[in-house]
Amino acid sequence: MPSYVVTGASRGLGVSVVCYLCGAKVDVVSDTSMNYTSLPGLLELENKNKSLHVLEADVTDSAALEVPAEAVKKLTGGTLDNLINNAALSSQPRSGYQLDTYPDEEKELLEQDLLNNFTVNVIGVIKTINAFLPLIRATAAASGTPKVITLNTGVSDVDWIFRGEILFGGPYAISKTALLMAIAKYAAKYTKENIIFFSISPGLVNTTTKAPTPEELEGFVAIIKNFQASYPNWDGKPLTPEESVSSMLKVFKGLTIKDANGFVSHKGNKEWL
Repeated sequence: MPSYVVTGASRGLGVSVVCYLCGAKVDVVSDTSMNYTSLPGLLELENKNKSLHVLEADVTDSAALEVPAEAVKKLTGGTLDNLINNAALSSQPRSGYQLDTYPDEEKELLEQDLLNNFTVNVIGVIKTINAFLPLIRATAAASGTPKVITLNTGVSDVDWIFRGEILFGGPYAISKTALLMAIAKYAAKYTKENIIFFSISPGLVNTTTKAPTPEELEGFVAIIKNFQASYPNWDGKPLTPEESVSSMLKVFKGLTIKDANGFVSHKGNKEWL
């Protein structure tokens, strides 16, 4: 069975990826930074699936990542077929601010937001890749074609940002654009070893677990209107996690080494919504 490591599997898309893979007869390691014993759904899933192994790790902590990497090594005999980098900074309390519109009393938080997003969304992914890279390379050395799939976002597309005047969420978008460069660096080095480094946007996905506040709803409506200016035929409805994951995994399955360093949407193209 092909093996998968999925990071950021404590909620939302990560859980949906794990659920989908558990039904596809593959060996899955779900890597979460949270105490998963407090997540009954994930614990129940692990109990029902012998091929699923849930481990805890902080993706920003290299030492902590050594633990799941060593566990995967023992489970698979020293190889790894697929690494899915899903972990990202999910809390964006000031996403509605523009880079130059932070209120005076919160101006110092701009730097904090930039650093927090970069730490998790860029450094965290780099540390994760480095932790599992020996296992990925071992698969390639055994004539396999392993994949390192990194979830990104359409708002890291600088052309769309400019054309669509997408002004919100600066720190998040900046970090995700930097992440594309990090993946390009790995692809430039390891494509010749037959390792596919690839980025994909899941689309706009509803991963909320509770009703939004009036302020959150107002901000979401503003985002939808902003997006619809670029995609007038889009109905404005977010995807469910299941819809997004199903579409993305279809893209994953069709990847070849010719797709190395690619970046597409869940539709397999540059149509982000």
